[in-house]
Amino acid sequence: MSGEKEKVENLTRKVDELVVILNGIMEDLHQVSASLKSLAVSHITQPLAAPPPSSLPPFTQSPEKSKAVEDIKMMFPDDLEDLLSFEEKDDYVVIKPRQFLGSENFAKIASAVRGMGGDYVSAGKASHFRVPKNRA
Repeated sequence: MSGEKEKVENLTRKVDELVVILNGIMEDLHQVSASLKSLAVSHITQPLAAPPPSSLPPFTQSPEKSKAVEDIKMMFPDDLEDLLSFEEKDDYVVIKPRQFLGSENFAKIASAVRGMGGDYVSAGKASHFRVPKNRA
């Protein structure tokens, strides 16, 4: 019985050591994630470079989504991005919810939008987030 007790105590100590190590790794991953998000925000807030001139006539160029819209979409995790629609306007990218967001998702989206220099426009059913295209 004493031998089994020692084995259990050894295993318990090893599990405790692993928990400490995993907590350290988790903290490191949080720091890396925050750094990457910070880099992405600083990259997105830089003025967008004008595309190189094309030798093709305008009617033969394939339509592409705006770089501004794609850059803004990149700032949201896939689960949140799927809840939103993005529409390019003259000076803004308008972000509208596709469904009820709930308070937690709304807060995450609002925080990301504010981080990009945007804001929330409360207008009843027409409420939306907007992020300026030229965020300098």
